[in-house]
Amino acid sequence: MVSPAVTAEVRLDVWLWAARFFKTRSLAKQAIEAGRVEVAGQVAGKAAKAVRVGDRLVVRRGEERFELQVLGLDERRGSAAAAQALYAESEESRAQRESAAARRRDERAGYQAPDSKPDKKARRLIRALGDIDAF
Repeated sequence: MVSPAVTAEVRLDVWLWAARFFKTRSLAKQAIEAGRVEVAGQVAGKAAKAVRVGDRLVVRRGEERFELQVLGLDERRGSAAAAQALYAESEESRAQRESAAARRRDERAGYQAPDSKPDKKARRLIRALGDIDAF
């Protein structure tokens, strides 16, 4: 039996998928092509860009922003613990993400969903308010 060759570099989309930043490689590829992934301070234009141990990445996923250093390479998607061993997130990045999540959570806390569907009177009021341009 031949052992698999230890690679010194991995495709960026494969690494992002293996590190569990994206659910599929195609989602990782779309994020890379949209300019939401930076390698060493430069936008990674292609999914085939090589990632090496020690590279610094910035990954934007939705409203989250991760600043990472690559600690390991893997072409296979493993457990969450194995994926977390592939990178180290900076403390500033983690603190900013947590504060932004707390801010979003606080903003949502002001809205209270109604307990039930609106009754007939409330539906008429909603319809009248929605048709305010007709006045």
